[in-house]
Amino acid sequence: MPANILNLPSYTVTEFQENDHDYHVDAVANTAAASCPHCKSTDLVGFGRREQIVRDLPSHGKRVGIYVDTRRFRCRSCTKTFYEALPDVDEKRLMTNRLVAWIGKQAIKRTFTSIADEVGIVEGTVRSIFRDYINDLEQTVRFETPKWMGIDEIHLIKPRGVVANIQNNTVVEVLPNRNKETVIRYLSQLEGKDRIQYVAMDMWKPYREAVELVLPQAMVVVDKFHVVKMANEAMERVRKSFRESLTPKQRRVLMHDRFVLLKRESELSDSEVLKLSCWLNNYPELGVAYKLKEDFFKIYDARSRHDAMNMYAAWEKSVTPEVRDAFSDIIRAWGNWQPYILNHFDHPVTNAYTESLNNLIRVMNRLGRGYSFEALRAKILFAEGAFKKQIIRPKFERRRQDDSRFVGYAMMTSFQSEPKETVINYGVDISTLVEMIESGEI
Repeated sequence: MPANILNLPSYTVTEFQENDHDYHVDAVANTAAASCPHCKSTDLVGFGRREQIVRDLPSHGKRVGIYVDTRRFRCRSCTKTFYEALPDVDEKRLMTNRLVAWIGKQAIKRTFTSIADEVGIVEGTVRSIFRDYINDLEQTVRFETPKWMGIDEIHLIKPRGVVANIQNNTVVEVLPNRNKETVIRYLSQLEGKDRIQYVAMDMWKPYREAVELVLPQAMVVVDKFHVVKMANEAMERVRKSFRESLTPKQRRVLMHDRFVLLKRESELSDSEVLKLSCWLNNYPELGVAYKLKEDFFKIYDARSRHDAMNMYAAWEKSVTPEVRDAFSDIIRAWGNWQPYILNHFDHPVTNAYTESLNNLIRVMNRLGRGYSFEALRAKILFAEGAFKKQIIRPKFERRRQDDSRFVGYAMMTSFQSEPKETVINYGVDISTLVEMIESGEI
C-alpha cells in the first residue's frame, strides 16, 4: 500500500499516480457514517459507491486531486439514502479545508487567475472562496476606533471614501463611495464613536454634514494640505495663461520650470532661484501670483486663530484684479469653510499620511485593473503583515506572601487567574502597504 503522502490521517491512500503536472491519489475515508443525517438512526446498510474528486493543496509544484471512493448508505428506519460526509473536506466545495484556507490567504497577495492555474480550478471558484474568506475576516478583525480620524478619498475605479487613523498613519476602512448616506452609515455603527475628538477632512460637504450629524462632539478640521494646494493650483492657472503669448521654445522651458514656481521660496536651490528670478522679472504677473502663493502659505505659520484671520484678510486685499480669477476658488473656499479651516490653528491635526496616501493611490490604480472594488478593498484592509498593532501587557503585581504550606496552591491559583495581554489593532499601516504592493507581495 502506498505511503500516505497526503498527510491526512482521516484517509488511507490506496493508489498513487503522477505525471508532469499532477498528482492523482486514490483514497478512502477511515471512518464510515455512524448515523442517518435525516432521522439519526444507526440502522444503516451499504447502498453503493461513487468516486469523487477532491482538490488538495499543490505539492512539489504539481496540482493534487484525491479520488475518494465515497460510500452510499440506506437508512432502514426512514428508507432515505445518503452519501457519507467526507472528513477534512469543505462543506460547500469538493476541496480540503486546508486548501480553502490557503486559497483565501493567497488571494490577498496574488491574482485569482494565477491561483486557479496553480490549483487546477476555475477563477470563479477562487473568487467565491475569497469572498467567504473576507466575510469571515470581517467578523473577526476589529480595528481600534481612532480618536483623531481622517476622511479622504482614493480612486479605485471611481472615488471611494477612506477613513484613517491620523495618530497612527493607518487605514481603517475603505467605503464604496463618498456619499453622505454611506459615511453616516459607517460612522453610526462604529464602536466607541463618542471618543472621537477630531475629524480632519477636505472640503467635501457630505463628509462635514455626516460628521456633524453622527459625531456632534467631534471637531471638524479642514486639512491644511487641501487648502494650501489650492494656492499652487492658482499659480498653475496663471502660468498656463501665459502659454499663448510665448514662443514654442519658451513654452517648453516654462513647462519644465513649473516645479520651480510651485516650490516654496525657502526650499529653492541657487540655480532654481536664478530660473525663478528670470521668469518673475520678465513676466510681472507671474511675480504677483508667486508672491500671493507664498504669502498664502505663510498664513499657516500664524500662532493663533485670530492672527490667521488677520493675515488672510490682508492677503485677500493684496489680490490684484489681474490674477483674481485664478485665485477665486481659494477665496470662495475660505469664505465657505472659514470656521473649519481656522479650527486648524486651535487644534493642528492634519492628515499627515497624505503623501503616503498619494503613493497608495498611484500603486492601487496600477493594481486595480480587472479587480472589483470588493477585492481591492480586501487587499488593502486585510493584507497580512501590514497591520499596526500594540500589545499591552498586564501590570506587574507583587506576589502574595501566603503561608509556605499553601505556596504551591497559591502559585497554581495565581497562574490560572493571570490577566491576559491585550492586542490593539490600529489598522493597516499605509507605508507598509505601499511597500508590499511595490515589491509584489500583494
